[in-house]
Amino acid sequence: MKRKVSILLALVLAISLAACGKAPADGNASSNGDASSTAETVSEAAEQTAGSEPSDGGGNVLIAYFSWADNAVLADDVDAIASPSVLVPGNVQQLAGWVQEKTGGDLFSIRVTDPYPSDWDDCLARANEERGDDARPELAEHVENMENYDVVFLGYPNWWYGVPMALLSFLEDHDLSGKQVYLFCSHGTGGLARSVDIITEALPGVEISDNIFDCYEEDAPASQEAIESWLTELGY
Repeated sequence: MKRKVSILLALVLAISLAACGKAPADGNASSNGDASSTAETVSEAAEQTAGSEPSDGGGNVLIAYFSWADNAVLADDVDAIASPSVLVPGNVQQLAGWVQEKTGGDLFSIRVTDPYPSDWDDCLARANEERGDDARPELAEHVENMENYDVVFLGYPNWWYGVPMALLSFLEDHDLSGKQVYLFCSHGTGGLARSVDIITEALPGVEISDNIFDCYEEDAPASQEAIESWLTELGY
């Protein structure tokens, strides 16, 4: 009798151990499946989030620009029809303001110590003389903390199929090495002309994006949506 009881107890114990051995295995399989599914979902979400993150946003941004409106003394009889971009805000000045609003960067107006005429023909004549002399007009102010900026937006008008010589003064007076540079330009029928080549020659070794914003001068006041779209492409 005792032998039968012992055998029966042994059988019961064996069945119990077998049941205990299977339960964790089934549970782990189910748990691993849920964990794997969750991990895949999190990974996909992370990839989607990473893809929507700004590519260049978050760095310290400087928007340096040259605008005729910031560099002219207005005559009492200035012709607002013939010389609209000399009135504040000028074309480039307005574009720079929109860049600042979108990027949160710091604005710096490139100003010369000797202002340009507010008459467009007279301004062009002086600009052409400076170009012929390869002049570097003296700047009224400089960026004292250029090392704090990672990204520099340069704004300028097309003068004589190139750039205002004051822009070259700025580029030669400041070290832009190691910075990402973006260009935006307001121009007439000449388009960008040689302006990009001139800036590139003045900044050897500096990374200048070939994604450039430019607009016809008459379209500049209505270009907010266009320049904001461009900035979105850049990651801002």
